[in-house]
Amino acid sequence: MAHKRSFFEKLTGAVRLEDESELVASDTGKPSIFEEADEEAQLTVDVYNTPSEIVIKTMVAGVKPDDLDVSITRDSVTIRGERGEERTVSADDYIHRELYWGAFSRTIPLPEEINVDEAEASEKYGMLILTLPKLDKNRQTKLRVKGN
Repeated sequence: MAHKRSFFEKLTGAVRLEDESELVASDTGKPSIFEEADEEAQLTVDVYNTPSEIVIKTMVAGVKPDDLDVSITRDSVTIRGERGEERTVSADDYIHRELYWGAFSRTIPLPEEINVDEAEASEKYGMLILTLPKLDKNRQTKLRVKGN
């Protein structure tokens, strides 16, 4: 019976050695634990509150900022991308592989509504930082009534 892949296995692309049904044949016909499944990995994230905003941090090293898709609504954020591997080394030459290559995504439900128009995203040294201003539900303004 196939097991559900753990978060670590999805993140790193690893498989359990005791479950030989997960092993796939490589080009040489030998089973390989280094072959990856066709599923998206989940990003690891830190999410924290300040009095005025919600901040999300995640590592996206190896991905160009233009290749990231960040979609936000008032109550959730979805980050998608793909880390492409440059095949300069033959799969047979690897001794050990842990880096994840391929598509990834993560949808984060937010604890409070945010102002999507003022949200900002920045990337520096592989760290993606999303700054999401909270909606001020207590904010009031006076409307001027126009006459015909």
